[in-house]
Amino acid sequence: MWLSDFRVVLPDAVLDHGALRIADGTIAEIRDTPVSGAELDGGINGGGLLLMPGFIDMHGDMIEREVEPRPNVKMPMELGLRDLDRRLKTAGVTTGYAAVSFNPKFAYGHLRSYDHSKEMLRALKAMRAILKVDHRVHARFEINYPNALAVVEELIADGTVDLVSLTDHTPGQGQYRDIERLTRRTQAEKGVSEAEAMAAVQARIDEKQQAAGDTAATLKAISATCARHGIALASHDDDTPDKVALMQSLGAAISEFPVTEEAARAARDHGLLTAMGAPNALRGESYSGNLSARACHAAGLLDILAADYHPSAILPAVLILGRTDPHGLAGAARLATLNPARALGLADRGAIAPGKRADLVIADDEGVGHVRATLRGGRMIFSDGTLTARAAA
Repeated sequence: MWLSDFRVVLPDAVLDHGALRIADGTIAEIRDTPVSGAELDGGINGGGLLLMPGFIDMHGDMIEREVEPRPNVKMPMELGLRDLDRRLKTAGVTTGYAAVSFNPKFAYGHLRSYDHSKEMLRALKAMRAILKVDHRVHARFEINYPNALAVVEELIADGTVDLVSLTDHTPGQGQYRDIERLTRRTQAEKGVSEAEAMAAVQARIDEKQQAAGDTAATLKAISATCARHGIALASHDDDTPDKVALMQSLGAAISEFPVTEEAARAARDHGLLTAMGAPNALRGESYSGNLSARACHAAGLLDILAADYHPSAILPAVLILGRTDPHGLAGAARLATLNPARALGLADRGAIAPGKRADLVIADDEGVGHVRATLRGGRMIFSDGTLTARAAA
């Protein structure tokens, strides 16, 4: 099947009126001119729409909220996972890593407990064959999570986890280095007094200090386990060069959401890829007051765009960054396609090139941009009807 007369976004260039042929789920041929007539028969004429590789999202925080959209309002697991699948494919995501957290004392309560998180992962694994997106698992572990090592080993042993990240939400560093800001946020979210909020924040600091020795041993053991099984390891919310150096020494290859430019620059110096949220890049600022993804990109330090909590932000973020990227739209698109593919060892996808999987996004760049269709392995898994309407016209 031919896809013709598209603005085809290659890894290093954009073909203004390009075409590609799909055969057996892979990209078989690329041309820099359209095809027509009998050769196009049964294919799709894009009429100048964008054609990009399918987005690869290494960090999506949506699964928990799809399963439980409001506190203590549980949906059937199958329904929640189908809603997640729909949300991703309509945003152009063809490979999505569901970021499931293990942290029973987090603000989300039981949503991030061991039993609930494991239940979601097992259900996702069981449904992978009938879902449209290629769903994978990103297991996030708070560094002082009890029995973290045992959980990591269990998930890796049964083939459930594909990526592990180590997080530290202790006040005074990382994402919550501004204790006064965190105290105000805690007070507002929990509806407590300032004194009660300060006590809650201090309790979290004390807890980490008490577990410092055990935490260091656990980190080393998790790192060794991931390395032994070829599971990629990422750090989270790096705020200083020292923390980056520590995570690199443990085997981390990706620095997720660095909170300062200093940390992002240290990640580059230590050979780590820097990942930041598409919502941050789209809005031009971090919702928590940390490093702007646009500033990180302008400094030449941004490698990967992730959905974070809002997958539909990926396309608009790519379009916005494409205006200033040294390599234009092709360079910005790599942030959500080729770069995460390489970081996660997905050699069969992430670029429009012969032999790669035909995981593709058809979109326009009007306004914030709109995903018009998504293909996975050459099969249409989402269409908003635009292509059908054009063909009829």
